[in-house]
Amino acid sequence: MSGQRERPGESVASEAPDCGGAATETEPAVPDPAAVLGRVPTRTSLGRELAAAARTRGLSSSVRDELVDISDAIAAIEIEAVDLDAARRRVAAASGEEERLKERVAALRGRVQARRETGAETDDALGELESAAAELSVAQSERVAAEQALRRARERAADARDARERRLELRDRLRNRRRDARRELAREVYPAFREALGAVPGGDPEDAGERLGGYAGPALAGSLAAVRLARVERPVVLGTEAVAWIADRGGTAPESVVDAAVLRPCRKPGR
Repeated sequence: MSGQRERPGESVASEAPDCGGAATETEPAVPDPAAVLGRVPTRTSLGRELAAAARTRGLSSSVRDELVDISDAIAAIEIEAVDLDAARRRVAAASGEEERLKERVAALRGRVQARRETGAETDDALGELESAAAELSVAQSERVAAEQALRRARERAADARDARERRLELRDRLRNRRRDARRELAREVYPAFREALGAVPGGDPEDAGERLGGYAGPALAGSLAAVRLARVERPVVLGTEAVAWIADRGGTAPESVVDAAVLRPCRKPGR
């Protein structure tokens, strides 16, 4: 276990209760403890709670640097949006125009030949043939350009698929390393968690068991104990369920329970 303090992400829990919804942001490589412990109930696992508490106490996991490296690698991946359908439509349109002009040129050549055979004047027919031949040349160039563009688009699409696969692999790896980090950090503070259980309503150190994963007590008591052992700098928002839990079990001041400043739930107007 390293002694250096992890640098959590920028997102933090609001200092005031949020009566509406809150936008979610991309999770940072090293989660901000306030995002986990800033509200009770936390709606997350005990392992995440304890890992967050460990970070507030200046602890960092042995895979911290790897987490940052993987997260940076994911952020560096840029995936181009490639419109293959548009490229295919361009080829189809160019090919269709080329075929139409080929037929027109062939028809005009036949007309010129027929007039020559009968000794008729051919100036107008030759003019139309030259004009159609010029249009055909342009259409052929457009078709070649469209095919080349489609080929390049397919290459870019293949590169984009490779990038997406690489990003998925990195995300899987990041999830696995985050799980390793949480387990390591939670294990480090588990003795302190067991002790904190004795100071929260409804908590019992015996519920912690001997090791991480053995907790068999109420989830709310576990969350309150995790917040209590953490060194939080911002007020903790207690939901109605948490406030009622404390009040129904002795009425100890919530601030004393979590050993931090507390914000109560939002109240509806007129209540």
